[in-house]
Amino acid sequence: MLINGQWLAGERRFSVANPATGEPLGEVADGAAAETTAAIDAAAAAFPAWAASSAFERAAVLERAYTLMVERKGELARLLTQEQGKPLRAAAVETQYAADFLSWFAEQAKRVYGDILPSPRADQRFLVRRQPVGVVGAITPWNYPISMLTRKLGPALAAGCTVVLKPAEATPLIAIEVFKLLQEAGVPDGVINLVTARDPRPVGEVLVSDPRVRKLTFTGSTAVGKQLAAAAGANMKRISLELGGHAPFIVFPDADPVHAAKGAAAVKFLNMGQACISPNRLYVHRAQVEPFVAELVKRVERLAVGNGLEQGIAVGPLINEAAVAKVDAQVRDAVNKGAQCLAGGRRLDEGDFAAGTFYAPTVLAGITRDMTIYREETFGPVAAVVPYDDGDDVIAMANDTTYGLAAYVYTNDLKTALRSFEALDFGIIGINDINPTAAAAPFGGIKESGIGREGGREGIEEYLDVKLGGIAL
Repeated sequence: MLINGQWLAGERRFSVANPATGEPLGEVADGAAAETTAAIDAAAAAFPAWAASSAFERAAVLERAYTLMVERKGELARLLTQEQGKPLRAAAVETQYAADFLSWFAEQAKRVYGDILPSPRADQRFLVRRQPVGVVGAITPWNYPISMLTRKLGPALAAGCTVVLKPAEATPLIAIEVFKLLQEAGVPDGVINLVTARDPRPVGEVLVSDPRVRKLTFTGSTAVGKQLAAAAGANMKRISLELGGHAPFIVFPDADPVHAAKGAAAVKFLNMGQACISPNRLYVHRAQVEPFVAELVKRVERLAVGNGLEQGIAVGPLINEAAVAKVDAQVRDAVNKGAQCLAGGRRLDEGDFAAGTFYAPTVLAGITRDMTIYREETFGPVAAVVPYDDGDDVIAMANDTTYGLAAYVYTNDLKTALRSFEALDFGIIGINDINPTAAAAPFGGIKESGIGREGGREGIEEYLDVKLGGIAL
């Protein structure tokens, strides 16, 4: 753990394993409430000086961190693959994405502007100032364990906040390397603090209850996000939550079904389907189902599954046994209720797969509303195709979920594209686009998919308080 600039081994330890092989990668400190409180002590003590530093000083530190991360992209990506499982090429892409947040928010630090407002009184002036909220508690997930670090650390540090961060218990090693890199870039002692823990509950309880923590940011499941939001609300903490999703992927009748299937195959199996913006329900007009599914199956059957460090691998292991069990349960439920399994549909556990947590890339056709997969997020490599007819309101079908993170639309008609963009109740819409994200773009959802935005110019606003000054002349 990193507390007040010092790396601490801790009295308790827990091990981290490679999900592709089951082999241990190392041990890390197992922190709890006492260590979290010590980290908050350090962050609170460091806050005044860091908040008083100039935006240009903070930007320079973030730019140095960006340079270091790009220089070490290869070694960071390799560790990321070993710890999380994604193919090495995807790990390199994520590492660059993580670096991009450092560069973007280095620039945004210098764009935190104030205002002078008119007053109805001739002898009065209003000044508006934006200043850092204070100590930030951050909790990051295992599915994108390096980019979610910088998507929170970048704006927090740029704004002048100090941070106590708990990484996911499955992927603490990459977090340790990022914090070492930030130290090397010049982040002062106490400004960033890292508490690794096997059990996240004691850490989270301290972060939501300690009054010195003025902001909580969390990426993870909707169930945990609701618990944190309730606890944070009791203490009037600012929160930003990026939670689960259940993304629809709509193929309109005017779209090319083969082209749409290529996009669906690319985005559905990215990160083994373990992405909150991964499409879960693929709505395809009944007249197009046959060519769409044929192309989708052809592409899925070509996906190479295995250890992400090996050349040519496209799909790695799921993160753990619980993830495999959840995916398999959804597939079995769908098949038992009439879905057709056209590819995959089983755990891979023989030969080179025996020690890992692999699930075959799967295509299910004929999905209906009574199936679990229609309602619940899968978080795995399963493409579920839902046919619709001319009389169906596919936008209403897509909106029929408590989630509201991402949605995808394939159409060649501008009117259909714009109407879909406006009518879909989701925070991110990809129109003929399977990658509607970037450091410069706001990321986040509505409804039970979260509160607030990360990235873009909106990202830094989450870490700033607005202060008004009324001056009588």
